[in-house]
Amino acid sequence: MTEEYLMMRNNINMLGRFLGETIQEAQGDNILGLIENIRILSRNSRSGDDKARAALLDTLSNISTDNIIPVARAFSQFLNLTNVAEQYQTMSRSHEDKVSAERSTAALFARLKEQHISQDEIIKTVQKLLIELVLTAHPTEVTRRSLMHKQVEINKCLAQLDHTDLTAEEQKNIEYQLLRLIAEAWHTNEIRTNRPTPLEEAKWGFAVIENSLWEGLPAFIRKLNDATVEHLNYALPVDLTPVRFSSWMGGDRDGNPFVTAKITQETLQLARWKAADLFLTDIQALCDELSMTACTEEFREKYGDHLEPYRVVVKSLRTKLRNTLDYYNDVLAGRIPPFKQDEIICEDQQLWQPLFDCYQSLTACGMRIIANGLLLDTLRRVRCFGVTLSRLDIRQESTRHSDAIGEITRYIGLGDYSQWTEDDKQAFLIRELSSRRPLIPHNWTPSEQTREILDTCKVIAEQPEGIISCYIISMARTASDVLAVHLLLKEAGISYHLPVVPLFETLDDLDASEEVMTQLFNVGWYRGVINNRQMIMIGYSDSAKDAGMMAASWAQYRAQDALVKLCEQTGIELTLFHGRGGTVGRGGAPAHAALLSQPPRSLKNGLRVTEQGEMIRFKLGLPAIAAESLDLYASAVLEANLLPPPEPKASWCRVMDELAVSSCEIYRNVVRGDKDFVPYFRSATPEQELAKLPLGSRPAKRNPHGGVESLRAIPWIFAWMQNRLMLPAWLGAGASIRQAMENGKAAVIEEMCSHWPFFNTRIGMLEMVFSKTDSWLSEYYDQRLVKKELWYLGESLRKQLNEDIATVLRLSGKGDQLMSDLPWVAESIALRNVYTDPLNLLQVELLRRLRADPEHPNPDIEQALMITITGIAAGMRNTG
Repeated sequence: MTEEYLMMRNNINMLGRFLGETIQEAQGDNILGLIENIRILSRNSRSGDDKARAALLDTLSNISTDNIIPVARAFSQFLNLTNVAEQYQTMSRSHEDKVSAERSTAALFARLKEQHISQDEIIKTVQKLLIELVLTAHPTEVTRRSLMHKQVEINKCLAQLDHTDLTAEEQKNIEYQLLRLIAEAWHTNEIRTNRPTPLEEAKWGFAVIENSLWEGLPAFIRKLNDATVEHLNYALPVDLTPVRFSSWMGGDRDGNPFVTAKITQETLQLARWKAADLFLTDIQALCDELSMTACTEEFREKYGDHLEPYRVVVKSLRTKLRNTLDYYNDVLAGRIPPFKQDEIICEDQQLWQPLFDCYQSLTACGMRIIANGLLLDTLRRVRCFGVTLSRLDIRQESTRHSDAIGEITRYIGLGDYSQWTEDDKQAFLIRELSSRRPLIPHNWTPSEQTREILDTCKVIAEQPEGIISCYIISMARTASDVLAVHLLLKEAGISYHLPVVPLFETLDDLDASEEVMTQLFNVGWYRGVINNRQMIMIGYSDSAKDAGMMAASWAQYRAQDALVKLCEQTGIELTLFHGRGGTVGRGGAPAHAALLSQPPRSLKNGLRVTEQGEMIRFKLGLPAIAAESLDLYASAVLEANLLPPPEPKASWCRVMDELAVSSCEIYRNVVRGDKDFVPYFRSATPEQELAKLPLGSRPAKRNPHGGVESLRAIPWIFAWMQNRLMLPAWLGAGASIRQAMENGKAAVIEEMCSHWPFFNTRIGMLEMVFSKTDSWLSEYYDQRLVKKELWYLGESLRKQLNEDIATVLRLSGKGDQLMSDLPWVAESIALRNVYTDPLNLLQVELLRRLRADPEHPNPDIEQALMITITGIAAGMRNTG
């Protein structure tokens, strides 16, 4: 065992002991004894003890209804505590020194100098650095905010206990606080009783900024500045903006009827309120801090002759921020505010300029150390967050726009736009975009759906430029899809150019993306309005659900590569927006590895990427974790631009073309071709029961009456993760590699694995997925929940899984041990399995009981089932 693992294990044992004490007091010795017996049986079962496994199965299949909730909660809570301990370990000093340092920006600068990259080139690349993280409310975050807060406090206690100079009394007090926090968590219902509203999701996003990113962002920029000063003798400019934040919460209406124009408006107002609240705290602290008397003559001339000139300036800002809070309190409550616009803070510059003037004056007067404290942090927050806290993306599905325009053309007697050819649509849209007259009649009453589209565009048009970051079109398939949104925005009266972003997400759409963008770039009106800048979003979820991981990955790579080259040929600055999820099946991968496996030059205009669901908490949920995650992103983006990955050889591309075709065929033959697949899927996983879990505001299906094809990618993957088969993340991938190797391509594939980051990362992700699968548990789900005549399908899939594991192990040269080069990860998974296994086995029993009498569900069984779902999600970590 590694030293770090032992440290983490000690913390986990301590937290487990405190949880046991809590359960004993709350539930009594009998329940605690049952839970401990199950834990020991699970541990011994994992060690290969067949008698222990039989006893574990017997215990959980015959558990009484009275005991199911405390048992489920015990193992679920323990996995949450394990996550806290592991998250703490990843940010502790000992771990950071050994693991993160080699991927940090400081280490990168040292390597770049060794490889004789010129200092000027490195500095220019740093100056262009832009990481835009887009926080989304995809329904994979299963932990309630109230429990998340307690977990943050537990993390702080672990940090305090890490000090070696504590007195016995200090240690006792910290441990008592830990015990109290764990008791509070135990007595808090971990399951939401109602689905969150879009506004509640937005508040969750604001809480991430307040509790973590507000401190983590300036900490990251200080870390980056230290690295540039040490290695490049270059201090970052005060106005550098290497990070920006956007959000989908309150703006993503794709398939979510609850996100309306009114909700978007309220989200924007709420964000301004929260930004004023956070900046007010900073400004109040600066009022106390900036008591200096010396200032430059320019500062005195601009702000007046005062004994404490800086305090006068920041107190004026404090008054305006208080007014701003009151203003948006009134607006949100439906009252008319008493303040004029010049009495509140409306724009970033109103905060930036006075504070920057203070900074320059302090620096000029020999007080640089004061200027570089909280004042500098606040300036950087103004640049990165702004007075709107984050920018807002709007997203809507393409057919909603074409339906709206079709309704308009029918009303004014032009025919049905939705029935026209693509050429006719483009001709009409370009003509209307170039026209000075309005298209929509004033006296017209549209349908409710079209009214909602038009109202949304009106809300966008009312915002100052820069508040809405872009308008994303999901399921974009044609050039007219993009032009249609531009026309609707024009009709709403928008006075500036808003980036309209096509999202290419299915296999066919990814393959067609170059042709679609070529058509757009050939439109004179379009080239004139975009100012030679284009953002394109690459969808990872639906392409993987459509064709499997291997085919989707290659389609995404090919599309990005083609789009990069197209934009270079046409002189257009391209920003690729990556719609990744947390799981491999939705494009997830460790950030550093994922970015370095992108096509060459695809990050030269920065990175824009979604951070989704529970991955926000794991990667950005604590200030130190957020600073480290941002540093890893920065390091990867800089490295990708300064040491770009190789252009793939033609032989590699030919093999990938073959792998994509064969893997897609294997995947679709099962998912689409086997008549028994849908009933097997719905029996062998808790897919239908997942709909009852109030995770996010969005429905689980785009079409409530549709089948698996209409299921969103997230519940599709979530369901397979629950029964430990993890099917979407590997089906077709390993089998296609094995076929190619048997057909004489082994040497090329081994070369790809050794020298091509794109392919090597795919293999690494497969290995990680395989380490979380469990054939025995998957088989148990089948035996207890699936009709015998469908068992063949599960047996076939598990046989393929085992063959794929053998293929990947052979390719990686690791013998028979998955993740052998990452013992930290392997040890973490092994530790979790002891506590996840009972939840899986209990879930099977609960599903069996619920399905036996679906007309009369027992509320305790339903509650316990929800707990097992959230507990398994905690054990697997990257659920969606």
